[in-house]
Amino acid sequence: MTPRQQGARLRLAMEDPPIINQTSRQRQFTSVMTDVLVYTVVLNLFVEYAESVVIDSFSISILTAIVLKVILDVILAFEHRVSEFFKRFEGALARVMGFLAVWAILFGSKFVILEVIDIVFGDHVELGGFLMVIAIVVSLMVARELVSRIYLALGEGDAADSTRQGQGAA
Repeated sequence: MTPRQQGARLRLAMEDPPIINQTSRQRQFTSVMTDVLVYTVVLNLFVEYAESVVIDSFSISILTAIVLKVILDVILAFEHRVSEFFKRFEGALARVMGFLAVWAILFGSKFVILEVIDIVFGDHVELGGFLMVIAIVVSLMVARELVSRIYLALGEGDAADSTRQGQGAA
């Protein structure tokens, strides 16, 4: 195939992209894998730029990202359940109690993260102290949200294009 023919095939492929339907399990897998990859990048940036964060190898950093993904998902699910519980009640006392409960969960969870990482990885992973874990967790959440927003923004134009293509074919 000549370079000209290859270019023509590439242009044709780009002009009429296939419509891909994903199952819910595929979407969930994509979400988890994206989070783990983002967490791995963030963790390794902390390893590179923060002296108190030490992970012995890249492989261990991937495993650490997986463990953090599981821990953070459990903590956030628990926090949301507690928050929803207190939203069922009216009044200032319920709001204050809900706020304090959520704050206690989010505050205490940093100690849980430190302990679980220490139990699972021992001396192979050191996430620094309490404040460093807060910085890591906030960075993980921000990076995750940023990647999610970029992904959604990239799909907005394609949805309109697909609608127009479907209308033109009719």
